Amino acid sequence: MSGKKKGEKKQVYFDYNLLFIIVFLLCFGLVMLYSSSSYISANKFGDSTHYLKLQIRNIAVGMVPMLFFAKINYRRWRNLGTFAYLVSLILCLLVLFPIPFLVRSSHGQARWLNLGPFSFQPSEFAKIAVILFLAMIIEKIPKQMAKFSSVLKVGVFLLPLLGVVAYGNLSTAIIIFGIAVCMLFVASPRYAQFIGVGLVGVVGAACFIMFAGYRAGRVEAWLDPENAGDAGFQTRQALYAIGSGKLFGKGLGQSLQKMGNIPEIQNDMIFSVICEELGLFGAVCVILLYMLMLWRMMVIANNAKDLYGALLMTGIMSHMAIQVVLNIAVVTNTIPNTGVTLPFISYGGTSLVFLMSEMGLALSVSKGIRLETME
Repeated sequence: MSGKKKGEKKQVYFDYNLLFIIVFLLCFGLVMLYSSSSYISANKFGDSTHYLKLQIRNIAVGMVPMLFFAKINYRRWRNLGTFAYLVSLILCLLVLFPIPFLVRSSHGQARWLNLGPFSFQPSEFAKIAVILFLAMIIEKIPKQMAKFSSVLKVGVFLLPLLGVVAYGNLSTAIIIFGIAVCMLFVASPRYAQFIGVGLVGVVGAACFIMFAGYRAGRVEAWLDPENAGDAGFQTRQALYAIGSGKLFGKGLGQSLQKMGNIPEIQNDMIFSVICEELGLFGAVCVILLYMLMLWRMMVIANNAKDLYGALLMTGIMSHMAIQVVLNIAVVTNTIPNTGVTLPFISYGGTSLVFLMSEMGLALSVSKGIRLETME
């Protein structure tokens, strides 16, 4: 039967389940951030709530673009994909030049641009720019994605950005590459061709590791952290925290490894504190919560009213999944150590703001779903 039945009414959908998960993760993140950083904050800044206050500020700032993107129809960004990509490429290039008062370095790597009282990490913007760019291109040529040549052409467009980002931040380049592969994989009906793409990615990452001494040192620390000296110190301490947590943990706020033993514990290594204080049970609950979030995103993608919305959700879902897996894999020494935050829980400014912006886009796509109801 075609056409609209009498008494049938279209109702706008909004995924409150996804919104609730986001808010819950943010609140849980504040609790764990305070627990993990209070000792360091008190010793370093004389205020045990230093990082907590900054994170509350970051969340408040991130709420603005999140609500903005959620309110605006996501189709309005359809023609801005190329612009976003070019802007991200230019900003990432600026970071490579030691411009006084503009470029800021941390841990020997120049990754931030100073914008007055705030600092901005262009590689985080590059993630969302790639999602917008690929969604725009794939929507215009969906039938051509069956050809491997078309997939390669789209991939070639991303090489300049991937090269620039990988030069100073390999972990972010891996995430961007993973997002691109997932979006192209979903858009292409021929899956076998992606075996070659995956091999190219592995070879490329291996080459970057070989030609960068500190990355090669991280691989050595991964293979044998007990005998890697200072290079394996962070990994060893994180594993000690995970092991001491056992099944139900030592209790909230009772971590011993947070007492200055684990560098960057409020950032990349916060999952180790979750394991120590809440145990295996708490760690599994956090992982299940992320899985629930990914499931809600998949539901939105499957029910999006157009291909562009489905592709946006695919990119956002891929970004979230890859970043969570990489962070947990690093903390558990499954892969070599690299700087990747745990979404919505780790301390971070630029990363959190752009993650919340992506969630706003996801909520906007969910509003495009129409429910048929009977009166």
